[in-house]
Amino acid sequence: MPKAVRYDEFGGIDVLRVEEVERPVPGDGQVLVRVKAAGINPSEAVIRMGAVAELFPSTFPSGQGSDLAGVIEEVGAEVGGSSPGDEVIGFSDKRASQAELVLVEASDLTSKPEKVSWEAAGGLYVAGTTAWGAVHAVQPKEGETVVISGAAGGSARSPPSSRAVPGPRSSAWRASATTSG
Repeated sequence: MPKAVRYDEFGGIDVLRVEEVERPVPGDGQVLVRVKAAGINPSEAVIRMGAVAELFPSTFPSGQGSDLAGVIEEVGAEVGGSSPGDEVIGFSDKRASQAELVLVEASDLTSKPEKVSWEAAGGLYVAGTTAWGAVHAVQPKEGETVVISGAAGGSARSPPSSRAVPGPRSSAWRASATTSG
């Protein structure tokens, strides 16, 4: 049986445990991914502690983790363009990425960049898509500079990595990171 990180009550890291779980079976539009690396975002601790339970309610037992990188093990019906053996990065909206096997919506996956290590890829998706969204929200033009004030979080440090995310691309990405203080 595969293993997964779970918790049954709000709290610190002491409520986390690793336990055996049933092997997930992909449904329509879903992919089963064997996780090679999973990222940990600061917001996950806030959710686990119950600080934002009204905004992000938990059903117990709950899993933990959003970011993941791994290899597709199985695909469900109505999934096109993905096959067992494909290396992917993605996001689990079920807080379940810290597990050996994770069900993910096929639309929440993209190909793992070939030259990116599993460890880096495991934390790339959420920060990368956030950075991509921020850059494309301001629609920089050829030759313009995007200034990232603070540059302390993963999203601020990820813009070049965000090219791994499908969609429009900026061929003239230049960033100047500044810090305050």
